[in-house]
Amino acid sequence: MKSFYLTDAGKVRSHNEDSVTILKNSNNEYLLMVADGMGGHRAGEVASSMAVTHLGKRFTSISSVGSKLDAVNWLTDNVNEINKNILEYADTNPDSKGLGTTLVVALLTKEYLIFGNIGDSSGYVLKNKKLHKITKDHTLVNLLVQAGDLTEEEAKFHPKKNVLMKALGASEKAELDIFDVETDIEGILLCSDGLTNMLTNEQIEKVLEDNELEIEEKIIKLIRKSNARGGTDNISVAYLSLESGESK
Repeated sequence: MKSFYLTDAGKVRSHNEDSVTILKNSNNEYLLMVADGMGGHRAGEVASSMAVTHLGKRFTSISSVGSKLDAVNWLTDNVNEINKNILEYADTNPDSKGLGTTLVVALLTKEYLIFGNIGDSSGYVLKNKKLHKITKDHTLVNLLVQAGDLTEEEAKFHPKKNVLMKALGASEKAELDIFDVETDIEGILLCSDGLTNMLTNEQIEKVLEDNELEIEEKIIKLIRKSNARGGTDNISVAYLSLESGESK
């Protein structure tokens, strides 16, 4: 396994409200996380940091997350705790009213791979040299696409494409989507929408499949290309590559 993560403020935003990390526990289980914060007075970076830090501390404090069912329960319980913490922070810090964060996570063990998602940060797997999106965005335009009121192409340029229907800190209960994913893959990619709004799947695939580049260079190149195309938002990327023939 090789992994690397990086975050960048982009070319337009004055500060970075994203948080990202990749962790491995003593049982060689991997947790990848990307959170894209929102809110005034730098509150977004507080919320995203709260999410990633809380989950990270819980993960590294245990030797194993256990069975797949154990892992799902562990994720949902911790995400609800994070949601509660964000709401309490907003109550005691009036300047931070409206703070919240997206969260996308991937948990890989020797037996299974699960993704969790709330908001519009994205989780993908690389399989047969193609990116496959696993998560579903909790956005207004995605709801309209699913209802047949918008096409995928119309959604890309819709003026309300960034309106979230779900996020941590947005309501009393956090509704995390869980996805059970096959482990026969070449890589796991998590990112904030600062990447996917700037680059197509094909452009991302081309970089990830460049055998001339080390994994660190691939992620740096993805961020550089996003900034070259405008860098209109913070950009965060977490990537884990499964070596050919490697047992998971």
